[in-house]
Amino acid sequence: MYEKFYGLSGKPFSLLPDGDSVFQSKRHRRAITLLEYGVVSQAGFVVISGEVGAGKTTVVRRFLKSIGKDIAVGVITNPSASVGRLFDWVALAFDIKARGADTTTLYDAIVDFLLAQYAKGKRTILIVDEAQNLTAAMLEDLRMLSNVNNERDMLLQMVLVGQPEMLETLRKPELRQFVQRITVHCHLDPLSPSETAAYIRYRLGLVGGSPELFDDEACAAVYYFTQGVPRLINLLCDQALVYGFSEDMARIPFDTIAEVAMDRSQFGLTAFRNVPKFLSPAELKEKIKGTLAEIQMDKQKTEKTT
Repeated sequence: MYEKFYGLSGKPFSLLPDGDSVFQSKRHRRAITLLEYGVVSQAGFVVISGEVGAGKTTVVRRFLKSIGKDIAVGVITNPSASVGRLFDWVALAFDIKARGADTTTLYDAIVDFLLAQYAKGKRTILIVDEAQNLTAAMLEDLRMLSNVNNERDMLLQMVLVGQPEMLETLRKPELRQFVQRITVHCHLDPLSPSETAAYIRYRLGLVGGSPELFDDEACAAVYYFTQGVPRLINLLCDQALVYGFSEDMARIPFDTIAEVAMDRSQFGLTAFRNVPKFLSPAELKEKIKGTLAEIQMDKQKTEKTT
């Protein structure tokens, strides 16, 4: 809709996870590095945690693009105890034909698959996305699978990706043996104010947009309403571009960001930070002064080094 008006080759703020458009913040870069380290070091369990919308799935997609053909990868998305057994999910992830098998037979089929991959010179990695849905019993089943190894090599490495509720489950006393096998853990925090501004400009640059399409005050307002959560940044910025297009705005200012956020909060259906209705634009600008100063200071440092 607005792409042609703003000279963009595509939508800069898509809500779909895209491994090709990972913004390399310090935290996200570290998460990708730790994932790669976990594979190289044959870590038993790697855990990536973060709040909703922090970019966990995007990091995993980026990691999947970097692995070689010597690795067999299975991905479980949104596992649920109410839908099937953990071993059913594992078999489905690796396309193991064992439908209707009892638990013992299914376990043996998975072990045979792991041994077959190892005989081919391949390592096997199981990635569980939305792992906060796993029960303690399902996690214990994963620990049992991690016992399948020989004296030198891990036959199965596992990556758990989930929201903070996953960590609460892992802290249960009955899972202390599981926790001892976690080699790597990385938590994805939200972006800082300066990272939020850099993220917006990075995403615009991917589709040929001007880095100044959102001015500094607009970027500060985006951080204020989203608290640096990438998914919310995408949602707010995308809507702001629609608003700007509808009013023939050449750039997106502070007022447009505030209008989008406050329109969404009017009926309570918003994930953005709520703002009291009686707050004036001037009072709202006062609230973002510190954030704006940080963004402008970081921008000046960047300009001096380029």
